Amino acid sequence: MRSVDSIANLNGEHGFVIAPFRVSAACPIVILEPDLFSLDEVDLESDGVGADTCIPQTSLSTFQSSHRHFEEYAASFTPFIEALCQHQFDKLVLSRSLVLARESSFSVAKAFFSACEQYLYSYVYLFYTPLTGMWMGSTPEIMLSGEQGTFSTVALAGTQSLQEGKLPQEWSAKNRVEQAYVATYIREQLLSLDIHPTETAAYPIFAGALSHLKSDFHFSLSRHNELGHLLNRLHPTPAVCGLPKEEAYRFIQQNEGHDRRYYAGFVGWIDPAGRTDLYVNLRCMQIDQDRLTLYAGGGLLASSELEDEWQETEKKLQTMKAMIDR
Repeated sequence: MRSVDSIANLNGEHGFVIAPFRVSAACPIVILEPDLFSLDEVDLESDGVGADTCIPQTSLSTFQSSHRHFEEYAASFTPFIEALCQHQFDKLVLSRSLVLARESSFSVAKAFFSACEQYLYSYVYLFYTPLTGMWMGSTPEIMLSGEQGTFSTVALAGTQSLQEGKLPQEWSAKNRVEQAYVATYIREQLLSLDIHPTETAAYPIFAGALSHLKSDFHFSLSRHNELGHLLNRLHPTPAVCGLPKEEAYRFIQQNEGHDRRYYAGFVGWIDPAGRTDLYVNLRCMQIDQDRLTLYAGGGLLASSELEDEWQETEKKLQTMKAMIDR
């Protein structure tokens, strides 16, 4: 295990990458080169890391009431929507965290394998390091994927519930505009590096019980050892941050009210000489000895309504809750 202090320094690196939303001393970029092991060796009755630690007998309930959660979200929503209505930003992403007490019966291994079975259209991961702690998540959003000079990325934004288990075909103007902002940003960042992608029109995809709009970008990249430079341009995309990027990035840190840590960063395998598969860390949770901290967020435009955005985060949190409740 080793750490690097900037995304650009991922140039030439090889291994499993754990990158935060904002790199800091408390949340470094960590690179793992894990040993191989057989799935037959996994004990579903054990949590592996910290399994011998006594976990208090508690119920899986929030430390604070649901009403308190809504009030906290509303307090953060106000400065975000005011800034949007004043045209300081085209888009902002507001996230929230939900802290649950950890039951003594909760098994990390069982939750992970349940997620692998349940979320067939997402990248499901579980990792632990002394620097990051333990995290588990399920994300449908590719950050960068490819090999042998052929790569792809996606613009993913907009959210709807599935309609009787099927993908929705009608999407509101708000959802389409939100997704178009992400697509435009990615296109511009690639072109700034003299990368000329092919691009698909937006189409709906599955993400658990939800659907998002997605555009695919495919491109050639001859400079395999400079993936860090490309990732530095892409991260964070407007799907997890906002526009203009740098101003939105600072605004979120000052006004969101919690530290995202590794939520809205990216995770996955990087290998300039082989295959790279990196994913934006969307629906996820940090697993501590006595609590589980769940994260989810949503994109805001000037037209966004408080109740609608709150309900969207509630639906996204169900992705993680479904892992816990099994």
